[in-house]
Amino acid sequence: MVFVVAKTQYYTATSIDGYIADPENSLDWLFEVDEGTDNPFGAFFSGVGAFAMGATTYEWILKNDNLLEEPQNWHDMYGGMPCWVFTHRDLPPVPDANIFFVSGDVHRVHEAMTVAAQGKNVWLVGGGDLVGEFADLDLLDEIILAVAPVTLGAGAPLLPRRLTSQTLALTHVSQIGQFAYLTYAVGSLARFARHAAADIVAREHAPEHTQGAPA
Repeated sequence: MVFVVAKTQYYTATSIDGYIADPENSLDWLFEVDEGTDNPFGAFFSGVGAFAMGATTYEWILKNDNLLEEPQNWHDMYGGMPCWVFTHRDLPPVPDANIFFVSGDVHRVHEAMTVAAQGKNVWLVGGGDLVGEFADLDLLDEIILAVAPVTLGAGAPLLPRRLTSQTLALTHVSQIGQFAYLTYAVGSLARFARHAAADIVAREHAPEHTQGAPA
């Protein structure tokens, strides 16, 4: 029997040099990249039950999608899925959206998100500092990066934390359009992935025994 464990995932697009927004917090550079015809976000989002973002990310979405004037845009993108926005300042809510404005204890909020997700995954939209707080508490299970063929030189960093090769394991690589998609298991999930990969390699290289041969 296979058990599927819900994960806390950081899914985002990044430049080659590790920035998720330019120095003006703009994503115009991202929309210039050919994403191909098989964008994996829909399949990813179907497995999500709750999501979170930082104040800067929320403000960018508000402005970019004109959500205060056209709140239906939020509902078209996210439906009624619960969203937690981490902020230390007052922000305008999207009308009728299932949004919680929070600050402080990341662990407590993560517990609430996990319960609300009802067995589905938790998505950390960004920014990198917020995701770093989850990583600090070993609450981050997976990083999914859409790497764009762009360098920005400066801007908002992807994940301003030091994560060593012992805490990360590459589990999937693919190309879609001009994006390179890289998936990494993090923390305890990474250790499990490495053990599983080592076991598969050992099995593939184990000598074959002739059926019926005496022991």
